[in-house]
Amino acid sequence: MIYTIIPTILFVLASFTINRASFSETKTTKPVLYSKVVETNVEAKIESAYNNLHSSKFALPKLESFAVALKGYYSLKEKGLIKKEILTLIDFSLSSNTKRLWVINVITGDVLFNSLVAHGRNTGEEFASNFSNANESYKSSLGFYSTGEIYNGKHGMSLRLDGLEKGVNDNARARGVVMHAADYVSESFIKNNHRLGRSQGCPAVPVELSKDIINVIKDKSCFFIYHPSRDSKFGIKSIS
Repeated sequence: MIYTIIPTILFVLASFTINRASFSETKTTKPVLYSKVVETNVEAKIESAYNNLHSSKFALPKLESFAVALKGYYSLKEKGLIKKEILTLIDFSLSSNTKRLWVINVITGDVLFNSLVAHGRNTGEEFASNFSNANESYKSSLGFYSTGEIYNGKHGMSLRLDGLEKGVNDNARARGVVMHAADYVSESFIKNNHRLGRSQGCPAVPVELSKDIINVIKDKSCFFIYHPSRDSKFGIKSIS
């Protein structure tokens, strides 16, 4: 009798050990596989959103800058720091002689504006390369902002900006970094000076477009100034 029971007990113990080993293996490998799937999905969603951008009259931004901007947009939207489905992207890796500002409807993919935009006088000549959050630096600040309210200042209708990245651009309102119109942001200025005019750190735009752009992006929309020299802390958030 005992010789019959012992093989049965050994079989049961062996089966339990195998099941535990299988369960343990599944538990350790599953998160790694899931992480890869999530990463793939995020990149696929970004590429899909980029391919959905359209305009009959404007060029599109580069995928590299758009990807960082879109990740940040979704992160800020989730945190409640922005309210509108509007994304303003400025790509300071590009020449100031090119139209490097885009205003995009994130839901429809419509490119609403594509414009020249100035950088600060101490940020660089034709290309932007030096950035600061300090008062009276006359430099542009990178990163994500939430657009504020409209006011009338020395440049006429202007838009306040609230920097959302500590130590990078959170001094923007105190510095008076705003969007405003400037006559030195024009094709004629480029033609006469071989580069666009520069501001005291503000993202100045052409006079003829300023009011239209400001009215669309005002009141808590996402505003992002990109440069490949740094990664935004909001740029790593996954898109759900």
